[in-house]
Parts: sequence; C-alpha cells; structure tokens
Amino acid sequence: MRWAFFAFFLIASAVSARAEPTDQGQRATFRWLDKISGDVTDTDIDVGDSARYGSLQLNLSECRFPADNPSGDAFAWLSIQDMAQDAAPLFDGWMFASSPALNALDHPRYDVWLMRCTSS
Repeated sequence: MRWAFFAFFLIASAVSARAEPTDQGQRATFRWLDKISGDVTDTDIDVGDSARYGSLQLNLSECRFPADNPSGDAFAWLSIQDMAQDAAPLFDGWMFASSPALNALDHPRYDVWLMRCTSS
C-alpha cells in the first residue's frame, strides 16, 4: 500500500510540474555514471545536440523549467541509444530532474540523470 501511495505521489508531482508555466531552456546538464568503473561525469548539452558517454549517445530535443522558479524542477525530452547494439533507443521520453526514477534509463552498465536546464 505504501508503494502505491509513493508511485501516486511521484506521478502527481510530475503532472503538477508540467501544469506550471515553463520557459524553454537552451542547455541541459546531465550526470553519467559508469557502474563498473564508478566514474561520474557531468556534461552540458545544447538543445538539438547530442553527447556520447561510453557506448551511449544522448540526443536532447527539449529542456524546460518552471518560469517562476528557474532553479526548480527541470524536465527534458531526450533519446538515449546504445551505439554498440545499434538497436532502437533504450530511452525515449521525458526525464525529470526531481524524480529520476520516474522515467529512468534501464542499462546494465550506465545510469543517466538530468540535473538542470539553463537558458544560457
């Protein structure tokens, strides 16, 4: 029962974040984790660009943040593909900075989190 409430809370938080007026970001910061080596790297990616980390390629299509609270919850539309497998994207959708587990990348070696969106 507690997990059901927690899942509802996460979804309700995400929906309320999308209901607020938002500004379009021009750049997003992502954190990459290599689970085998333990390396952690932060990368800034401009909207419309892509970045590689190991065998993963991340394509950033859109990044938004609350208009009245730029340091608040950012969310980004992105696609992540494992270039070693040359298959369909592993992740294609919205990722939320405040709730990375809500829509998480499922990869055996790498984790990726959205940290923030910025307008410059």
